[in-house]
Amino acid sequence: MQSPQDLFRQAWGRFPTGVAIVSTLEEDGTPHGMTANSITPVSLEPLLVLVSVGHQRNTYRYLRQRGRFGLNFLAEGQHEVALYYARDPKERITPPPVPWEFAPSGTPRVVGALAFMDCVVSQTCEAGDHTLFIGRVEAIEVSPDGRPLLYYQRRFYAIPPRPLYPPEA
Repeated sequence: MQSPQDLFRQAWGRFPTGVAIVSTLEEDGTPHGMTANSITPVSLEPLLVLVSVGHQRNTYRYLRQRGRFGLNFLAEGQHEVALYYARDPKERITPPPVPWEFAPSGTPRVVGALAFMDCVVSQTCEAGDHTLFIGRVEAIEVSPDGRPLLYYQRRFYAIPPRPLYPPEA
């Protein structure tokens, strides 16, 4: 018999998402990243986004300390970046697969990401074993082209080249 937690994971595995790196700085100023798909837009006025972070993650502590983060939407060729930052930091024995750049605010951003949002934590909400960090977006950068990295049933995918709807003219 499967546990409710296993069924919950399986059900959410049926829902494809984009892949992002939540970036911030560690205590010593070193860039820190966490692979995430538990992110969502919240508001257009003001611009707000939501990131869900487990209490056991280092990212939780750094977001509490720093009060700001970046959202980096990964491109289809960046699955190695996603895998790297999905690992526990103690297991990251090699250098990151891509270098970091820094926004004017100092927030780290992933080179080659499709989009980047520089955010200040404006609210938090405890939700079970996670905290929901709501960030006010201060700056946005969008790549003029590229396609997103997708996550579905514990695998990474690229979008097929044809739209289903509306049909191309």
